[in-house]
Amino acid sequence: MAYKDEKLNEEKVFKDPVHRYVHIRDRVIWDLVGAPEFQRLRRVKQLGTSYLTFHGAEHSRFNHSLGVYEIVRRILHNFEDRPNWDSNERLLCLCAALLHDLGHGPFSHSFEKVFKLNHEDFTQEILLGDTTINTILSKVENGFPEKVADVINKTYHNKLVVSLISSQIDADRMDYLQRDAYFTGVSYGHFDMERILRVMRPMEDQVVIKESGMHAVEDYIMSRYQMYWQVYFHPVTRSAEVILSKILHRAKELHETGYEFALKPTHFLSFFTERPTLKEYLALDEAVAMYYFQIWMNEEDPILSDLCERFVNRRLFKYIEFNPNLQMNEWMELYRLFNKAGLNPDYYLVVDSSSDLPYDFYRPGEEEERLPIHLLMPNQELKELSRQSDIVESISGKKRTDHKLYFPLDRLKEMSNRSKTKKRILEILYG
Repeated sequence: MAYKDEKLNEEKVFKDPVHRYVHIRDRVIWDLVGAPEFQRLRRVKQLGTSYLTFHGAEHSRFNHSLGVYEIVRRILHNFEDRPNWDSNERLLCLCAALLHDLGHGPFSHSFEKVFKLNHEDFTQEILLGDTTINTILSKVENGFPEKVADVINKTYHNKLVVSLISSQIDADRMDYLQRDAYFTGVSYGHFDMERILRVMRPMEDQVVIKESGMHAVEDYIMSRYQMYWQVYFHPVTRSAEVILSKILHRAKELHETGYEFALKPTHFLSFFTERPTLKEYLALDEAVAMYYFQIWMNEEDPILSDLCERFVNRRLFKYIEFNPNLQMNEWMELYRLFNKAGLNPDYYLVVDSSSDLPYDFYRPGEEEERLPIHLLMPNQELKELSRQSDIVESISGKKRTDHKLYFPLDRLKEMSNRSKTKKRILEILYG
């Protein structure tokens, strides 16, 4: 029997708090789960620094990847024998679902910004490079790793396959909304996924939703909206991210100026030069990063040691609403005053902005074209979701942005009450 058709003697199941069970019958999928590059995802948290805000948010990208695989498995089960669905694409879809987040690094987005990296590039490298994952995929058929890479990269010729993994209503989002809601303990991310899966229909270039399932999709869109503002963009989580980013910036800056670290930061050296090899990239997970942060708490550099102590022991920066576009004069004065107070404003005065577009209609020609969600009407006509739903229409195409200014209030309080600098800083911050 060909490797791609090989089944396990017995179905393997993973107990899962969101989907109850994750079912694996294909030998290929089982082998991929056991690969070192996939097992590494156990050591990368799904929600980065959110565990410092929601203490339950300790789940990993490994959990999420299995969840996305399971949702796609269920969708494809429902697609069997339906027109427009090519069952030969089944294994490709399952592999792409399982491996879509393979390249995420530790505290993914903060690391990417500071070190100018892109996890999607590393996903491609793992799939196509000298890895166990590539060896397994290559056994399926010639060119199969490239096919999986194309699906994840959204360049695969069959757009229906791509839309299962990446669209405005895809398996990736359906898993992380429910999983993140479960582990953070909030009630926003829940929606009737079973209903959505039942009303999904394959069309030539995308998955569409039967019109009778519109209300379940509305619920999903609103869940996403709430999760972004209540969980993903939570101001306390962003405070931890700000400190994390500044730790990485400081360590990089010290390295560039020839600073002698007490412990040579071996795992970070290639990141400081922004040229890590795949092997070096895979060797740095969150456990390793946290080890360095704890070591750096005792560094002689006062900024690095203070920032690391804050991150490890959760002594985070405080924040106020602050729009730098409208408050440039206050920003410039604060920058001057922080310098005068002996607080380096490059590390202790940080504006952070978050924005989200919860749902968008089709805007052809834009840099990131978002294919809208289409409803399949009883007469087989397709209608764009926001044209039928007042709820979705009310938030469609509306980008919301939030600005915060982060600073160490504890350090300001330690200054003498007679200090005019302290008095003026607090005046600007709190009025």
